[in-house]
Amino acid sequence: MMTLGTYPTWPHSATHLQSSQASLGSTAVMAGFAYRGWTMRVSGILKDKGSDVATVTPDQTLAHASDELRRRRIGALVVTNDGESIEGILSERDVVHAIALFGHAVLNQPVTTAMTAEVWTCGPDDTTEELAQAMTFHRTRHLPVMKQGKLIGIVSIGDIVKSRLTELEREREQLTNYITTGR
Repeated sequence: MMTLGTYPTWPHSATHLQSSQASLGSTAVMAGFAYRGWTMRVSGILKDKGSDVATVTPDQTLAHASDELRRRRIGALVVTNDGESIEGILSERDVVHAIALFGHAVLNQPVTTAMTAEVWTCGPDDTTEELAQAMTFHRTRHLPVMKQGKLIGIVSIGDIVKSRLTELEREREQLTNYITTGR
């Protein structure tokens, strides 16, 4: 498991998300748009969406994990033995790659066959801007949230986009109010 940080090339070394983002500048780029000055933190996202994390154990089959992804309508499952530590992460992409490489029989194999063992994580005090930069740089869509070595949530790229849209709507309302009332 690796926390976000200085953005080394693969294979990643374990680092922590700090002010090292300065080397990338203060602009996060997502879907071709540049955003500046994001203020939402991971803790705020978890407060809004909850801290439920969909998990599987390493010995469960890829068929079981695939059904769980489908049933929950999500893109990734955290692989854990105890619900607190992280063994890996399994995304839809991981399942598709395994099937393409080994055929449909791989669905009877354990999750460890296809999971990504090198997992980037974040903390509750990290900002959405930092996460957007890191997700873009590391080409990942899901970041488990860790606090004091324990899994406390997960944030997806969709959560970040929703957070930003909410923030933009709030700003629009404030500007409209200022223009129409002068306050």
